[in-house]
Amino acid sequence: MFIVNSYSLAVVFCLITMLCWGSWGNTQKLAAKSWRYELFYWDYVIGMVLFALILCFTMGSIGSEGRPFLQDLSQASLASIGWVALGGIIFNASNILLSASTSLAGMSVAFPLGVGLALVLGVFFNYFGGVSKGDPLLLFLGVALVVLAIICNGIASGKKAASADGEDSTSSKKGLILAACAGVLMSLFFFLVQKGMDGENFANPAAGKVTPYTAIFIFSLGVLLSNFCFNTLVMRKPFVGEPVTYKQYFAGNAKTHLVGMLGGAIWCLGTAFSYIASGKAGAAVSYALGQGAPMIAAIWGVFVWKEFKGSDKKVYGLLALMFALFVAGLACIVVAGNQ
Repeated sequence: MFIVNSYSLAVVFCLITMLCWGSWGNTQKLAAKSWRYELFYWDYVIGMVLFALILCFTMGSIGSEGRPFLQDLSQASLASIGWVALGGIIFNASNILLSASTSLAGMSVAFPLGVGLALVLGVFFNYFGGVSKGDPLLLFLGVALVVLAIICNGIASGKKAASADGEDSTSSKKGLILAACAGVLMSLFFFLVQKGMDGENFANPAAGKVTPYTAIFIFSLGVLLSNFCFNTLVMRKPFVGEPVTYKQYFAGNAKTHLVGMLGGAIWCLGTAFSYIASGKAGAAVSYALGQGAPMIAAIWGVFVWKEFKGSDKKVYGLLALMFALFVAGLACIVVAGNQ
């Protein structure tokens, strides 16, 4: 299987993760005009599973290092499979909440709050609960800067909501609450997956543990299976709007379904690269760099989707400060991982 053997390449993989995690939401925005997010989410999950299989039979099955995908899957212990699948289930619950938040509050608001909170809590879990790599002072300084960026985003979104009418303001507040709940849950999934992997040696992993490629496959299956429970419930009892049915899902055209699958494939690529990079960069640094996604999502939301159109100069000043703090925080995390 393909293994990252240098820290610089691991950082590149983490940056790709950040781009993927911060950009998949655009596919939801593209489908939003005629396609409810509960229906979109089925395509998203299907795309995730299919792309995981592609990665497993390509990058996960080539090269002379490590165990190829099928061999690795066949020797995986039930405990390792259980930890990784649980990570997928927890992630799915958090991501459904984040998707709902995006529909209510917008991409540039939901992502910085939800994923930013996940970053702060997740770094603590992954650093103290796993293999501790990197300079803790620089690592947590970077996290602190991200916290400040989240605060700036919260103030900016508050000012935006204050200028909206009553209905929009209520939806925005509900979206913020959902984003916060999503962030708490999302902070746990990477840590759970790492418990099923041998994070210290991908080339010669311990018996029973899984490699990153097997992990992304099991993880995606956990997401798919739990989706029959979580998303079915949300379809019947949606956070906003009328209930939707499976009949409506199957009535969608091919283009609409493919857009959702593309979103899942983009997210899956980023997640797989994060798992692969964690062997060299460490779980905390790999997770932290990938969770710079809010900056990417906010850039899309502000400059492409114009979600803050009409806001005053103070709001745009806060957004500019948020971007600067995110960049500074991510720079600290990169340097920390190389110490």
